[in-house]
Amino acid sequence: MATIGRFLAGIGALIWDPVEDKYLLLKRSSQKDFAAGLWECVTGRVDQGEGFEDALYREVHEETGLDIRPFYILGTTHFFRGDSRPEYELVGAVYFCTLVEYDGSNHQVRLTSEHSEYRWVTAEQIFDFLAAEDPTEQWLRS
Repeated sequence: MATIGRFLAGIGALIWDPVEDKYLLLKRSSQKDFAAGLWECVTGRVDQGEGFEDALYREVHEETGLDIRPFYILGTTHFFRGDSRPEYELVGAVYFCTLVEYDGSNHQVRLTSEHSEYRWVTAEQIFDFLAAEDPTEQWLRS
């Protein structure tokens, strides 16, 4: 009998619009079991057998419909998605990305049930959106 694995790794994508000099933030749906109602960049899991960059492209497209180009890794993460127990442990990589072939039309975000709204904001405005004491917002402020 095959053993079913668990969610071990995740990705994040901070998407920058170089023409407007703004960043995409998404508000998590109030129906989510983790960090409901908080603002974030695109985040998601790395599926078993999937590479980090493959997960990056898949998650960005699934959550926003946007086509992106990763420029570099902003950082790596290690945290617990819940209590500090091994089954909740998660590692990940956060990528800095830009829109592909910006022409104004690919600026339109297509939301899914994962998020209730989105905003393109300047770096200064990010601090107004990420005011929660929750650690899930604190890492993005830095």
